[in-house]
Amino acid sequence: MLKKLKSMFRSRTPPAENPVRVIGRFDAAQTTRDNIRHWAMADYLSADQEANPEIRKTLRMRSRYEVANNSYAKGLVQMLANDTIGTGPRIQLLTENEHYNDEIEREFMAWAEAIRLPQKLRMMRVARCQDGESFAAMVTNPKVNHPVKMDIQLLEADRIAGELQWKNDDNSVDGITYDDWGNPVSYRVLKYHPGDEKFSTVWEAFHIPAEYMLHIFRADRPGLHRGIPELTAALPLFAQLRRYNLAVLSAAEAAADFAAILYTDAPPDGEAERVPPMDALELERNMMLTVPAGWKMAQLDAKQPTANHAEFVKIILSEIARCAVSTYGSVSGDFSGHNYASGRLDNQLYHKSVLVDRAFWESEVLNQIFAMWFREYSLVNPTGEFRTPRHTWFWDGFVHVDPTKEANAQQIRLANHTTTLAAECAKDGRDYMSVLRQRAKEIKLMREYGIPVPGEQPASQPTESEEDSQQQENEKDE
Repeated sequence: MLKKLKSMFRSRTPPAENPVRVIGRFDAAQTTRDNIRHWAMADYLSADQEANPEIRKTLRMRSRYEVANNSYAKGLVQMLANDTIGTGPRIQLLTENEHYNDEIEREFMAWAEAIRLPQKLRMMRVARCQDGESFAAMVTNPKVNHPVKMDIQLLEADRIAGELQWKNDDNSVDGITYDDWGNPVSYRVLKYHPGDEKFSTVWEAFHIPAEYMLHIFRADRPGLHRGIPELTAALPLFAQLRRYNLAVLSAAEAAADFAAILYTDAPPDGEAERVPPMDALELERNMMLTVPAGWKMAQLDAKQPTANHAEFVKIILSEIARCAVSTYGSVSGDFSGHNYASGRLDNQLYHKSVLVDRAFWESEVLNQIFAMWFREYSLVNPTGEFRTPRHTWFWDGFVHVDPTKEANAQQIRLANHTTTLAAECAKDGRDYMSVLRQRAKEIKLMREYGIPVPGEQPASQPTESEEDSQQQENEKDE
């Protein structure tokens, strides 16, 4: 049977007289005279070698320089920190014991205020964008005004460095030691910053176990262990924008230095009075001036700023905004060219990236901080629990451009049970239990003072006939 099938298929296949070989090509993989210079800097380095210590040092220095001297770069990193961290995350425990939840939440927020946790988180967000990575050590600080003496000490990326050697061993990458499964084991921290006057060539350092260290960066390639600035792709654009603005200003100032110029249409050796070339004459205000015969007076046309100056700035800022997953309106702080719909769309795109980043902060930073804090709190104030309780985080909410529409949509979602009060309060950065408790107090007080409660039908007053009938019934009962 198998031989019969093979013979049938063989008989139906026509013989190929001239077989044609098909070769697929990618235009981007071709190297030609036109594109060879464009792709000259492409390399085949690994993620860590591409971001080796010297490269990261150069990028950090240039990024810090731009942030310090470019108002758009400064505003961008501050905007990311303010929008992502805001006034700071708040914790909400999810156990069944509400009294226990309130106690832990209250103590953790008191500790966070004592160590200025929101401020440190914002600084870490700035460092992650500007330097590419941020480090923080969980240490003991006896000066903390709380029973839990744990503190968060921020460290600049320059202080985490490896030994002075040409190659690291297989389990370390520039100051970070890993185990065989890729988990960080310890961090080598320099005693002083390499740019500090106290720093010496001895490179004094100490090691911090990984469980007490927070290290955050955006890994754009698998196998990358140290981060590069998030502004890396935009650094040349920042430089171009500053150079262009300075060139426009310089040209306008040079043109403004000439109050007026004398020129003649007469040919060389024509009939015109002789005027010394490049001679300067100081002009007085509100004076009448005569010019030599054959000469005319005019002002220098500055041609600055050029007609497309504003458009050039907008295009550059729009390109810069993409490296931060943002938009032109958010980076420039200018929504004058937007209508209501485009302004909302800009905010939605940017807010989506902020929400994703907040999830990263919860998993990589906040959960570790709370786990370490709860362990210390359980030792200071024994609660019978040593395992980190189930919890969640909520952040500052985003202000809606049309509060009325948002409130109506919120009411509809609650009415058809597609959301919960906890979820809606979390969007505004509030704890639903605190909202309910406060609202219950207000309603009780309003009823006590006879103030109508919104959404509640007022009690109807009994009519005279109803009062008489009620009185007769009372007399019969007596």
